Parts: sequence; C-alpha cells; structure tokens
Amino acid sequence: MRELCIPVPYLKENEQAEVEVTLEGRKLKYDFRVESFPWEAEDEFSSLTDPIERSLARIYRLKRAIESYDKGWELIQIFNPSENADHVHVLYRKKTS
Repeated sequence: MRELCIPVPYLKENEQAEVEVTLEGRKLKYDFRVESFPWEAEDEFSSLTDPIERSLARIYRLKRAIESYDKGWELIQIFNPSENADHVHVLYRKKTS
C-alpha cells in the first residue's frame, strides 16, 4: 500500500497541517498545505458567453497557477469547487528529500 487516507480537520486557506507516521519504528513527517486560487472572476470572463469557453478559461488559469507554484511542494488534490464558488482549493504536500 502506497498511501493512506487520513481525515484531518478542515484546513482553511493557507493553513498547514503536519502529519507524523511511525513505520516500523521510523518516524516520517509530512507537511500539507491548502491553497486557494481564483475560480470565478466575472470581469475577466465577461466576454465569454459559452459555458464551455468559461470553464476552459478557468481551468487554464488554474493550470498556470499550479505550474508556477513553489516547486518544493507537490500537487496532491484539486477539490471540486461548489457551484458559484469564487475560489478553488488545492492540496499540496511538501516534497521530502
């Protein structure tokens, strides 16, 4: 088994959680961070009337934000934004050496 799903309290924007795991006597520590990126920007997408074009524009903007994110963190999960959400939440894990 490569990964475990561990429920943690809801992380607010830019909060960080530390998880420590003991594996056969070895302690492993992981750092997680939730970031929020703009999802809806009426002024930016006002010229786009087609829902598919609007969705693609949002996805492309999120893709750019993820690509330019601190390389010391790896993308773990993109949370599904709720309907009419202003931001989309993304979970990162600090890379270990």
